[in-house]
Amino acid sequence: MNDMRKAGIKMSLLMGGTMSFVLSLIGMLSAGKFTPAGFLKSFLISFAISLVLGMLVPMKKISDRLMKKFNLESGTLKARLLEALVSDVVYSPVMTFIMVYMAYSQATAHGAEIPFGPMLLKSECISFVAAFILAFVLTPIYTKLVFKKKPD
Repeated sequence: MNDMRKAGIKMSLLMGGTMSFVLSLIGMLSAGKFTPAGFLKSFLISFAISLVLGMLVPMKKISDRLMKKFNLESGTLKARLLEALVSDVVYSPVMTFIMVYMAYSQATAHGAEIPFGPMLLKSECISFVAAFILAFVLTPIYTKLVFKKKPD
């Protein structure tokens, strides 16, 4: 396995783990019913989804193409904002939809009468903002961690 592939896997694990942890926590807290078992289930499913997306979607290639299209230099504020937005658009809607659908299905199976649309919209908005901030802040940190220079 080449070094770039390994780096991509490490980034996927770091970002997926962090995003899944934080978004699962936010989801549980915004639902008003936090349980350790529910959080763990939410985190594990979310992490699995993020890993699948990370393996299927070439985030680096997409970001690089967009930065080239908009004449942005890697590492600049505008480039980082674009990278965070791309990551957010790819990951947040899918992960949030699946997690909200699971929560909705479980709640309605236990007799709750809640409308799916407003529940999804609220969660998508919260997740989109939270994931954007996380991606913007953590991507450069994780990139430095993954691509750190090896001692000669």
